[in-house]
Amino acid sequence: MNTFSNIKELFSALKKEENLLSEMFKKRKSVSYKYEYAFDLVDNNENRIKYLLDREVIRQNGNSLEIDDLFLQFFEQVLDANEEINISYINENLEKITQNIQYFLNETNENRKYEYLRKIKTTLRNIGSITLRNVVDLKRNVDNTFKNEPNYKNKKAKLINLDKKRKDIAKLTEQTEKLVSEREVTFFTTATDEELNRIIVQLKIQLGKCTHNLIEIERQIIDFLNQIQYQSSVIEKLRKIKYLKDQYILETSTDIKTILQNDNSVIFEPNPQYPLKLSLEFLQTNEDAFVSIKKIAKRLKAGVKLRQPVADKISSEYLQTQIEEEIQINLEEVKNGFMASGYALFDFVLNYNFTKEVSFDEKITIYCQLISQYENIFEIKDDFQEKENIAFAVVYPQ
Repeated sequence: MNTFSNIKELFSALKKEENLLSEMFKKRKSVSYKYEYAFDLVDNNENRIKYLLDREVIRQNGNSLEIDDLFLQFFEQVLDANEEINISYINENLEKITQNIQYFLNETNENRKYEYLRKIKTTLRNIGSITLRNVVDLKRNVDNTFKNEPNYKNKKAKLINLDKKRKDIAKLTEQTEKLVSEREVTFFTTATDEELNRIIVQLKIQLGKCTHNLIEIERQIIDFLNQIQYQSSVIEKLRKIKYLKDQYILETSTDIKTILQNDNSVIFEPNPQYPLKLSLEFLQTNEDAFVSIKKIAKRLKAGVKLRQPVADKISSEYLQTQIEEEIQINLEEVKNGFMASGYALFDFVLNYNFTKEVSFDEKITIYCQLISQYENIFEIKDDFQEKENIAFAVVYPQ
């Protein structure tokens, strides 16, 4: 058997044959994937298929091809498309943690102790993700079994086996919680590591989710088994009734006539409907009622045209035009007058003849606006003057 020489070669092979592997993965549930189908996806190059066969990425069985179990399991786990529930992984990881904790406590070399600690942290992360994935797969299998398994006996047997796996996962979850909280207290107290603490907190959160989901799965399995029991008993009774009917001894061997005469069930009758009459005022004023009436009229193709009530005429008072005038101060005009005056800016603004009455505070605002907008053409002195308890800079035209 040839193997990949390095991970780069592996990635290159998977990338090169991504169309073939993707198509084979989609059809992995079918009975077989024909060799000629694969031949078309590799540009009719038989060497490319042989390359994958030599490295056991795919396997050939007669005229059919399938992805090798190792790669298929990897793809299903990464893509979360796995339907198999493998509890042994959890048990193996628990044993691995116990062993590495023992090695850690016995070790005196700090570098080797850190290596054991790193393995413990990796395994704890794996336990959380594997357990959660197993719970998800278990729930999916329970649903698929109840909905898609046509044979009642197999459906019941599969659900019972899935319930056993649920109990095993619950037991392993409990063991994991005890391992972290009770059994290895010495280690988790000694190995004071911030990352380890975060991993333990995350693991406890994942185990809590698993526990709650397992309770719900247990309830679901019990409900499904009860439905199967009820349905199988009904089917069994129907088979007996059909047998007696086919033998023309139904009426003589049973009391079916008496039962039917005394049974007043109305299960096959339609539910009674009690119409609710709406008031004319509601139908005339309510917008939703008007929309419903239009839909009903359109469905019945009635010739009557429905008109929505028209609002009252708008009063002429609201239609009269009102003009409001406001006198604005032209700062450009004030600036031009100041540039030609030769006076200080503040004195000029105080004595300027505006087109409307301007208060002292408004003149101060105009003074500031002029400096802000025309600073480049003004000469601002270092001297200051004061008027009515307000200090201002002396400004002249340049």
